[in-house]
Amino acid sequence: MHTHTPFTNLAFCIRTFGCQMNKHDSERVAGMLEGLGALPVDAIEDADLVVFMTCCVREAADTRLYGQVASLKNTPLRAGTPLSKRVVAVGGCIGQRDGQKLVDELPHLDVVFGTHNLGSLPRLFEEALDEGGHHVEVLDAGSSFASELPTAREHAWAAWLPIAQGCNNFCSYCIVPYVRGREKSRPLEDIVAEAEGYVAAGVKEITLLGQNVNSYGRDLYGSPRFAAVLDALDATGIERLRFATSHPKDLTDEVIGRFGTLRSLMPALHLPVQSGSDAVLAAMNRRYTRAHYLELVRKLRDVLPEIALSTDIIVGFPGETAKDFEDTYRLVDEVGYHQVFTFIYSKREGTPAASVDDPTPRDVIQGRFDRLVDFVQKRAFEANQADLGSTVDVLVEGASKRDAGLLAGKSPKNQTVHAPLPEGTSIEELAGTTVRVRIDEAKTWYLAGEVAEGSEPPAEAADGR
Repeated sequence: MHTHTPFTNLAFCIRTFGCQMNKHDSERVAGMLEGLGALPVDAIEDADLVVFMTCCVREAADTRLYGQVASLKNTPLRAGTPLSKRVVAVGGCIGQRDGQKLVDELPHLDVVFGTHNLGSLPRLFEEALDEGGHHVEVLDAGSSFASELPTAREHAWAAWLPIAQGCNNFCSYCIVPYVRGREKSRPLEDIVAEAEGYVAAGVKEITLLGQNVNSYGRDLYGSPRFAAVLDALDATGIERLRFATSHPKDLTDEVIGRFGTLRSLMPALHLPVQSGSDAVLAAMNRRYTRAHYLELVRKLRDVLPEIALSTDIIVGFPGETAKDFEDTYRLVDEVGYHQVFTFIYSKREGTPAASVDDPTPRDVIQGRFDRLVDFVQKRAFEANQADLGSTVDVLVEGASKRDAGLLAGKSPKNQTVHAPLPEGTSIEELAGTTVRVRIDEAKTWYLAGEVAEGSEPPAEAADGR
């Protein structure tokens, strides 16, 4: 039972933009507010407290945030609210970057906090409730990890587990080191203890998080020790282990080898290449070459031929020539990714690339982007054909968004899989369990099939938060 607090009977809603780290931070915000007696709601118009967890990697995120915050000005309060005014907060990377500027430009915004002081939000909210006015607190560096805060996970069977925060790479286009700070690794024993707690609570899948996970430990031990993290997490008994995001320059043979030896490590890896051109990679300050990247892919497939690779690619980086783009296009063909996240370059003030003018016409860049997207979809379709006719283990996440009679879940390769609910079962019963699905349809973005006979859910699904 909650003791009475200023948050009792208040409803809150969180809107999250950007990376998995922001999603994890949002779960911590939810955990803090629920622990103080506030109740989560899905719709902003039903909320007394609204939190935007923001990303500033691309300009579109700024535009979207300003639009959504501005729209709240004229959104009526819910019936029965104890407040005379909805209280609105902005956190995450835009909060960290802009601070006071946000309330100057959005005067009906009440609270701004940054990436390093997540735990300050309840106090800032309480001050806004008591005093009104604007409450801005942005710290330059954090002394603790958000994982020390309570959490309310989106799914009982899946958990984000940050192992490091910040980034030392300073890619010339990227704002992250400026808003997330320098690399800081958690002690291994803290990571293992958190993972063991998740396993004991019935969590089936853990995703290790960091702006650059495979440089884990450089600040603590002088050299990366990410392979040791994978070994330790595998030993906890977790069913599925994933991680994001990896930097190619720090992907060691030791870590690559774990894909062939660790029971829980899933056969999927997100390995952002950004460009297939050596000239562009150098201008981006990525510190690897096209040949080095392709050698990593060869090694990964030597260890685990069926590994599913995904990547990020930026089109239209300042100075990218037609030849540079063709090098990227050919790399996508050579690798054969399961998934590619494609972006048109977005200038971020404060980064070195922002001062570089590019004479390339916008329609030329858009044409390259559209051509790449079409090719990416073709190659993704081809990659998924390898699983046609196979039977795959699917961790059920819920009902399909396109048909409530279908379950939806993820394969070990992180592919979305759909299948009709077996007769006599409900999605509530299956969610968080692993079923075997015979694949008889392989599309660009999903696999589909039938749940195999004898693929029964365990007696108890993952339990609790």
